Parts: sequence; structure tokens; C-alpha cells
Amino acid sequence: MTAETSQTLDRGVRVLKLLADSEGGLTVTELAIRLAVNRTVVYRLLATLEQHGLVRRDIGGRARVGLGVLRLSHRVHPLLREAALPALRGLAEDLGATAHLTLVDGNEALVVAVVEPSWTDFHVAYRTGVRHALDENAAGRAILAARELRYGQQPEPGWVTATDERSGASAAAAPLLGLSGIEGSVGVLMLSGLTPERVGPRVSEAATEVSEALR
Repeated sequence: MTAETSQTLDRGVRVLKLLADSEGGLTVTELAIRLAVNRTVVYRLLATLEQHGLVRRDIGGRARVGLGVLRLSHRVHPLLREAALPALRGLAEDLGATAHLTLVDGNEALVVAVVEPSWTDFHVAYRTGVRHALDENAAGRAILAARELRYGQQPEPGWVTATDERSGASAAAAPLLGLSGIEGSVGVLMLSGLTPERVGPRVSEAATEVSEALR
């Protein structure tokens, strides 16, 4: 038996999804067409979402996602971090490297979880809250590689290696795949040179574990 749902709430969520996927925002008419409802319904939905700061309208009347959505997203990060920690901990211990989870936040990559190995004499220090451009290091480039899947391009070999521009450490990262509304990667930072045939597959395995934990 199908569970009862709220039609109004469903439409409101669909409005937010449509606006999130539209960089330039959408007009009331455009939303009405995509939702297959009349403009009066859209006006009411937007007014309610505006009251909660989830939607804003510019001078031209186009609706866009509001800052309230960012506040909600920040509350989600601790939940994502908790779900990812077991896989990150296993990765850090196996490789003796600093493991991290990086997510897309706006137009940047944001480090939301870091696990350092417990048994090494020296390892790379990293911290949560670090932001960087998506093309700046392995973690961001792995995310960009995953986006290529949307256009039928398979990233090879499934992970990215690089020298981290901030620390000079060797880095490897693999993208999170199969998640709706979340873009991210799992990566490691190492003082020594990478051994791609060992590190790459292990990082990719951890990324798969995290993706499964977040579904």
C-alpha cells in the first residue's frame, strides 16, 4: 500500500529541486509549466518558501534558491561525516595516510571529515573546514571527473593522483558515485610517493563504501 503523502509539500520540494538545478533561476510561468499547475499555486508555494528563507526572488521576478537552504545544508554535514567515518578510518589505517571526505559546497570543495592514521610516526596534518577550488587538487579533480560520467565519459582509471598544492604531499582521490544531490570524493594525503596500483584501488574502494553508507 502506498503511504499517504502531502501534495503541497511534494510540490514545494519539487520547486526547490528545480531551482537548485537552474543557475539563472526560474520565473513563475516556467515553474508552473514544469510542475503542470497554474500560476496561482506557484505564487503560494514561492510565498511560503520565501517566508522560511528557502527561496528568494530577484528584481526581475525570477525565483532562486535562498540562503536558508545553505543553513540547512550545514546541518547535514555532521550526519554525512558520521556515516563516512568508518570507511575513512579503515582507509587511514590501511595506508598510513590522512584520509578525508570532501564535498561540493557552492562553487568550492569543502573538507567535511578528516581521519589521521594512529600508527605512523609522521603523517600529513589536515583539517575540516578547508575550502579550495575544484580544480586545485586531487579531491576536487575527482569530483570533476565524476561529472564527466553525465556526458558518457568514463574517467580512467577511476581515481585521481596529484601533488597537493597546499602541503606538497602526494594525494589520491576517488569520486562518490550514485548519490542524488551530493557531489564529493574520498581521498588521502601521504608524505611519501604514491604507489598507484595499491593506493588508487584502495581509495576507490573507500569511496564506494562511503557512497553506500550515504544512500
